[in-house]
Amino acid sequence: MTLIMMNIHFISLGCPKNLVDSEVMLGLLSERGYAFTEEAEAAEVIVINTCAFIEDAKREAIDTILTMARMKDEGKCRLLVVAGCLPQRYRDELATLLPEVDAFVGAGEFHRIAEIIEGGDGRQRLHVGRPEYLYDHTTPRVHATPAHVGYIKIAEGCFHPCSFCIIPKLRGRFRSRAPESIVAEARAMIDRGVRELNLIGQDLTAFGRDNDTGLAPLLRDLSGLAGQKWIRLLYAYPHAFPDAVIEAMRDGPDICRYLDIPIQHISDALLKAMRRGGDGDEIRRLIERLRSRISGIGLRTSLIVGFPGETDADFDELERFVVETRFEHLGVFTYSPEEGTHAATLPNAVPPDLAHERRDRLMELQQEIAQAHNDALVGKRLRVLVEGPSEETELLWQARHEGQAPDIDGVVYINEGDAAPGSFAEVEITEAHAYDLVAKIVKREA
Repeated sequence: MTLIMMNIHFISLGCPKNLVDSEVMLGLLSERGYAFTEEAEAAEVIVINTCAFIEDAKREAIDTILTMARMKDEGKCRLLVVAGCLPQRYRDELATLLPEVDAFVGAGEFHRIAEIIEGGDGRQRLHVGRPEYLYDHTTPRVHATPAHVGYIKIAEGCFHPCSFCIIPKLRGRFRSRAPESIVAEARAMIDRGVRELNLIGQDLTAFGRDNDTGLAPLLRDLSGLAGQKWIRLLYAYPHAFPDAVIEAMRDGPDICRYLDIPIQHISDALLKAMRRGGDGDEIRRLIERLRSRISGIGLRTSLIVGFPGETDADFDELERFVVETRFEHLGVFTYSPEEGTHAATLPNAVPPDLAHERRDRLMELQQEIAQAHNDALVGKRLRVLVEGPSEETELLWQARHEGQAPDIDGVVYINEGDAAPGSFAEVEITEAHAYDLVAKIVKREA
């Protein structure tokens, strides 16, 4: 059967990298004339873009699929499509376990979404191949974030052999986009009112290694674009971090003094077992370089506790590192053994209760550190990007300063003064909490 001009309900799960894929699918479907509905009950086609990075993500994806499958009995749904990492990882198992699903679309086939929907013939179909697709600035996209925020995926895939990670098998080899395509996409975003360009990829540090370009020249080109904007870097691998990138971040007035560098651990033994490359001293030196050369930079990282073989001594070293380094933002995850990874075969598993205890200990420490960082901002004036009414209460507006990434870090609540959503303003911080700030607007930018 051919489904033309049908209502589609679209669900996007997972990280911003997945969101970009969803925006591309929405754009391709929109270009073909499909309409969209926010009500699953009213949709004739339901598409779910899934994540399968860790157990919690897989569980969320399966629960969502089963919930939407009921729409084939209770609603108007005639075609249920599951896309992204889950079918890429479990194509054969899902076909048997989820007969309610009409089509599975892998992480490298999502650009064929309209063709796959229109080719529906009532038989379950698998479209899962080797991920090689890479969108560019000419690819249609439907902006699914607030109008002032945009994500630009500058590369896809990963070549790192991290023993705990399944991403290379889900997303394929690392491949960089052409810099001129990225700049063209950024230019178009700025022209339509995007004020924050978030650069994303599995590893920004590696950008350009496969096409003889590089992240530093790209940052300079982006910074040179006219218009009010922030440029933010997310997901930069710490090993072999280029000095040229530090210089570009230092010199670019609109490049946020912010960097997300997931280090995972500081123990040399654990880093080796994780196959991360480099060692603890390299990580410490990188943090020193960043903080000494980029004044006021805010650093976010993520850590894994409970990795196989993590001893009390390893954790004690990590705890001391957190206290000494005082990251502005920190996320801690308990190790999740994932089938198909080398780490899942390692001996000396850490009991889950102990792993959770270690996570809670680090997060307690981080809460104290974050509170101290924010306390130091009281009375200071900061430039913020105004987002609009708070999600918590209509009595407050919210904004973010350059050290707060969207949907990851805290926000600045505004309880005095006003400014247009999507505009920059200067605020004075009047109150500090562990993750959020309170401020009043003292100056609006034109």
